[in-house]
Amino acid sequence: MSHPFSLVLIVSVDFETRQSSTMSTQLILKQRAELLAVLCGGGSAEPLDCVLDLLLAWEVLVWEDYLNIRVVEKPLCSNVRQLLDVVYDKGEDACSFFLAAINQILPDEQKVGLCFGNGCAVVGKNRPDSATLTLLADRPVLVTKLRDNIDEALHALLTTGCFTIKDCDGVQLPVYTPSQQVRRLLDQVKFKGETAAKTLLQFLEQTEPTRPNPEEKESHLSADCLLYQTKLRSSVAAQSLFLSTYGGTGRFSLDDIYTDGLLEVMDGSGETTTLGLEDVVGPIGSLNEDADTILVSGEAGSGKSTLLQRLHLLWARKALLTNTFLLFSFSCRKLNSEHRELSLKELLFLHCCWPDRSQDEVFQYILDHPHMVLFTFDGLDEFKHGFTDEERHCCPTKQVPIHVLLFNLLQGTLMKGILKVVTSRPQAVGPSLKRYLRKEVHLKGFSCRGINCFVKKHHSDPAIARSVIESLQSNTVLLGLCHIPVFCWIVTKCHRELLGGQDGIPQTITDVYLLVLQHFFKRNSSQPQGVLGKAWLEEHLNTVLKLGQLALEGLEASCYVFSGYELQRNGLTEQDISMGFLIYCNDLSVTHCKHYEFLHITLQCFFAALYVVLTRNNNRSAISRLFQPQYTQWSGLSQRCLGHCIDPSVEEVKTHVAETPNLQITAQFVSGLFSQRHHNLLLDCCPTAVRERKFKQVVKSLSKGMQRHFKTIPRPVEGEKKSMHAMPSFVWLIKCIYEMQDNSIAQGAVAKLDVEHLKLTYCNIGPMECTALTYVLKFLRNPVGLQLDNNSVGDVGVEQLLPCLHICHSLYLRNNNISDEGIRKLLEKGMKCESFQKIALFNNKLTDACTKHFAWLLKEKQNFLSLRLGNNNITCVGAEQLAEGLSHNQSLQYLGLWGNKIGDRGAEALATALKNSKSLIWLSLVDNGVGSAGACALAKLVSQSKTLAELWLSKNCISRNGVECLIEALKINCSVKEVWLRRNNLSPEEEEELSKQESRLTF
Repeated sequence: MSHPFSLVLIVSVDFETRQSSTMSTQLILKQRAELLAVLCGGGSAEPLDCVLDLLLAWEVLVWEDYLNIRVVEKPLCSNVRQLLDVVYDKGEDACSFFLAAINQILPDEQKVGLCFGNGCAVVGKNRPDSATLTLLADRPVLVTKLRDNIDEALHALLTTGCFTIKDCDGVQLPVYTPSQQVRRLLDQVKFKGETAAKTLLQFLEQTEPTRPNPEEKESHLSADCLLYQTKLRSSVAAQSLFLSTYGGTGRFSLDDIYTDGLLEVMDGSGETTTLGLEDVVGPIGSLNEDADTILVSGEAGSGKSTLLQRLHLLWARKALLTNTFLLFSFSCRKLNSEHRELSLKELLFLHCCWPDRSQDEVFQYILDHPHMVLFTFDGLDEFKHGFTDEERHCCPTKQVPIHVLLFNLLQGTLMKGILKVVTSRPQAVGPSLKRYLRKEVHLKGFSCRGINCFVKKHHSDPAIARSVIESLQSNTVLLGLCHIPVFCWIVTKCHRELLGGQDGIPQTITDVYLLVLQHFFKRNSSQPQGVLGKAWLEEHLNTVLKLGQLALEGLEASCYVFSGYELQRNGLTEQDISMGFLIYCNDLSVTHCKHYEFLHITLQCFFAALYVVLTRNNNRSAISRLFQPQYTQWSGLSQRCLGHCIDPSVEEVKTHVAETPNLQITAQFVSGLFSQRHHNLLLDCCPTAVRERKFKQVVKSLSKGMQRHFKTIPRPVEGEKKSMHAMPSFVWLIKCIYEMQDNSIAQGAVAKLDVEHLKLTYCNIGPMECTALTYVLKFLRNPVGLQLDNNSVGDVGVEQLLPCLHICHSLYLRNNNISDEGIRKLLEKGMKCESFQKIALFNNKLTDACTKHFAWLLKEKQNFLSLRLGNNNITCVGAEQLAEGLSHNQSLQYLGLWGNKIGDRGAEALATALKNSKSLIWLSLVDNGVGSAGACALAKLVSQSKTLAELWLSKNCISRNGVECLIEALKINCSVKEVWLRRNNLSPEEEEELSKQESRLTF
């Protein structure tokens, strides 16, 4: 039976492939682990399904094979292993077809390092003579063609009696992606037989000529849908036009003030990629294509809400997300106040934009075209319910509690296919939610260039902007704080207090927020020119305590929006509100009930801390609970706090657990307020005896917290160093100690820390955290290895680490966005530190410019042991500069340049420089474009070195000639243990032959 759009192709192995009867089978054996990885990557079954589609179409697999391989009840990896076994058992041709299928479906970046044989020629084949066989032959094409017509196809099969309603429901289960639904449909049709297959083919023939192209979809929309889109764009634009995050201090046009933050995404191998705003919803960094939720994570104040606001505004203007027809935005903070049970339809139309007409038609469009709709949820960390996937809900018209609706949208049980962008602080997203993420985008705050750009946008007067920037650049501690946008805004807003302050430049976040307090009180001062006296805090103590009590009660109940009644209950007057710390919530307020929120969540935390420190209440439990790792809220507090968050119709109120990140920020502020710097300011605000008791309690809590971490240090395994793998809460305790600015407390905190290696990987460490770490770690008694891999240290953070470099024998800074300038400053200091002997800088932004500094270090520092510069941008020029230093060094044992671009010229320079080394043990030039000329040069090093044990040359361009040179060198030198040569320009037969000649070669 012929079909008008059949694209069946049969892959046939060319003559050269058939000449080597074992090539493809051996490739599958040798690459089995790699093939398993690419087909299971990200946990998505889509790559496996695409390969199976092709192998069925090419008749490599029969239907029974397919059923034995694609077993839904088994794990994905088991199915892939079964496929590899079946293909291998079928012989050489089947293996060739399999490799061709892999080559066809994989994106280029995933093909790196894989070998697919000598190529395949594509030839045609006679059309099948039955409808069921035609569906198999056309399967890869049909999966694409039916994806947008699945409803119509099922309707055709249902009306002709080929399918039952149960069959249709089985195909359209919400757990399946659109592609999986099509494959399930095709499988069902195959089971039903020839009649069902003919019906499906006839349907496709009838719909093909009239089916609109995706680009033309908008022109086929109803007038009412287009009218709703226009209204929604207008509504979103109106909400996004002005900066809302700090709206209480003046209205800024988002266009005038928005500054891009640093966005990064991490792939499955741990490497990071920098993204633009347009890439947030793009394919880059996706780990699970079957998932629909994208998480944008960042610390408090890193600019998550503003980023979403920019995304909304650009969509409304048709400048971004042009393939998104409808965008619905939600605030999790506002959703907290929704006590009714809602359906999805009610959520969209009541909380976002109400259709003026044809409500059912608009909603049906959303149901029918999920891939053209985008949901955004801002501030998941502020949602009062913790994520759970226990209560499933998949009906878009059924009313359920708001948290059930939200969680089922995020996990894809409800409205599969709609893309969701969610913002949250990283600590609030647990493993249960991460299972449903397509990717996680990390918002790292401002770069140095971003800080300068923000300041210039904020100040129209260039002289003021220049003065603020110069002040920041002269104080790297303050510059480190400004990498967090909210702190940058504060410093910029309070520039007069900053530049003319009598207490010196701010050093801590507590200093910065006291500036905010001073700025707002000065703005509202009745004194001429807004002058405040030295006792300005005492003068406004009543307002501070009332705001502080409201803030603390809110944090304890995980509530951030306050009704007018709550303000009145706490004694807040119109004058207190007019100070500007609280802003009016337009979208939650109605005529009879106004609602307010603090200017920023960190400001709420600051006022809560002020209340804890300054209240005359001698209740010591508040401080102890703040510093406990897991916090349980005060009994009965939620009953008296924030009535708008609690449904009065519910008799038995569930206690909400306060969010740990907000309490930790509050604890930092509490610590900072007890700094000696602020002693005079707080002197008359609280009785001395009460304040001193609280101070001692904070110190004791910090000491206990540190001791808890030290107790987790395991005994070292024989032959290994004693190490401590610190968790993010350890960094928080360090930051609290830094806020106190008391050397004796910092020294006492690490007095009992006896380790040789301190690991702080994946702890969200930026410049601000580096400042705090340095302040405490410089008091360590013995040198340690400090491992800060996979953080956000950057050049400014590197500069903050310099004061503790003398206590570091090793420094690991892999994947930290460090440039040549940061390395220059680091090595200048490192030269003077006797203990400093090892550094690892894999996957940063280093170029040839940094190698002259390393060459200088190697020349001058004859006790330096290890240098690892993998996956940077070093070429042969940099290798030659490095070689200049290596030729004068007799201490280096480990040199790693994996993943650079040094080529043969660079390899030759390094080999010449190292030939007289009396210390080199390990050398890695993996993935450097080294060919046989470079290998022959390195062979001379192998033959002469008395210390070299391992040489890594995998993933290069070395041919047989280069390997033979290495074999000859190995015959001379028996002390070399291994030479790694995987994935070079060698056939499997050559690898087998050469490995027989020399067993120390690893292919």
